Amino acid sequence: MGSEGNRPEIVFFDLETTIPSRPGEAYAILEFGSILVCPKKLTELDSYETLVRPLDLSLISPRSIKANSITAQDVVSSPTFSEIADNVYNILQGRVWMGHNIDRFDCVRLREAYAQINRAPPEPKRTIDTLTLLNRTFGRRAGDMKMASLAAYFGLGQQSHRSLDDVRMNFEVFKLCGSVHFLELIQNTGYNCSSLNAITINGHNGTRPNINSFASTENHTLPSNPPNPIEHGPVQPNPLHTGPSVDKMESDTLQSNEAMMEESSTTTPSNAFSNHTEFIDPDSVSMASITVTVAPFVNGPNRIQILHRDIPLQFHCNGMRIRFGLSKQYVDHAGNPRLSFVVDMASSSSLCNILDACDNISKRFMASNEVSQWRPVVSRQPCFYNSPTIRLQLPTVPEDSTRWITEIYYKNSSSNPCLVSSRYADVTEVESLFRAGSLVDAYFSLEPYDYQQNVGIRLVAKKLIIHAS
Repeated sequence: MGSEGNRPEIVFFDLETTIPSRPGEAYAILEFGSILVCPKKLTELDSYETLVRPLDLSLISPRSIKANSITAQDVVSSPTFSEIADNVYNILQGRVWMGHNIDRFDCVRLREAYAQINRAPPEPKRTIDTLTLLNRTFGRRAGDMKMASLAAYFGLGQQSHRSLDDVRMNFEVFKLCGSVHFLELIQNTGYNCSSLNAITINGHNGTRPNINSFASTENHTLPSNPPNPIEHGPVQPNPLHTGPSVDKMESDTLQSNEAMMEESSTTTPSNAFSNHTEFIDPDSVSMASITVTVAPFVNGPNRIQILHRDIPLQFHCNGMRIRFGLSKQYVDHAGNPRLSFVVDMASSSSLCNILDACDNISKRFMASNEVSQWRPVVSRQPCFYNSPTIRLQLPTVPEDSTRWITEIYYKNSSSNPCLVSSRYADVTEVESLFRAGSLVDAYFSLEPYDYQQNVGIRLVAKKLIIHAS
């Protein structure tokens, strides 16, 4: 991998690291792998892979070994990062970087590693994070959009969690997603051989139906096609284009766990509740101002976004009573437990009505096939004493499903809310707070999902204030 002249090649790269076992512990790089790709022919030109010996071998904990199978014995004779720093710099400097979740993980770990040896890190021509890109252009049809889930979706086998293998898997996933997306664009635009110029792959014009027209579904017939666009949104970046617009791309509004973890890291107890204009009280919602944007797909669920006055709809509800405490009975696409709890809705009929209306309109645009079952966001099971309930999800740290990233505060009757613990705290530290009957103030967003033939809207808790019983 040369370092001279113009560097048009794309570098796919991946790091394997230790997993911190206690708050404040640093990551240590255990392996670096990369491939050099020709952007015109999408062929692999060169590759590089090496294990890396951390200065402190005790950082390779059982949790780290479970994550990537790299043991202290595996790396004891390997070079340190300072010994491979020149090679890594030569590979990366001045090229386009691509990788899965590199913006929030791999790039950060690289900068830390170069800082530790008092070296300037390599700088990219631009970065393309395939997690952000595919979340935006490929939807959530592959579940949580982790590399293992994408590989399973395309039948590429199991992810090895070793750098070079993961890089090559990422490259194959990217090519397959790009091909599927291009075919969908062709079919959605009615492309034929005589009208090539009619195709615009700079983006979709999403439909924005008003929720009032779908507030009740019992007496309406489901249209065979979504309605014609009422408004046209701004032109989106070409998802197959690797120009400067890609590295400026904002994260999907339906944020990944990694994005929410980054958000929470910048919030302090002193300012956590000083700016909540994006969360609105249900009684302040105007049903006429709720719209849904739709990005249609042919072979997967439509990606939708629920808006209130053109802003993503998020709620702030005070005094919700906990019915059932933290549960781990549900799992994500990778089989990891999802943390959630259930609250009563008997005292919040306005929120029930709004969520029912969001259900009614959303399922018209999200049903991906006849066997998918819509899961109502408001539950009205007779065993719950005819009192409606909702389930609030607590997103967790990607590397550990027992560590939550929702900001959780505890409030005595005579005190201001205080942050319970850091964002990397273990769930056992807060589990006892979620007692049945306790009141909670909740700040949460609406996240549509389509997973294993279950379709619906997930309520994701961003911040919680739990009141003393």
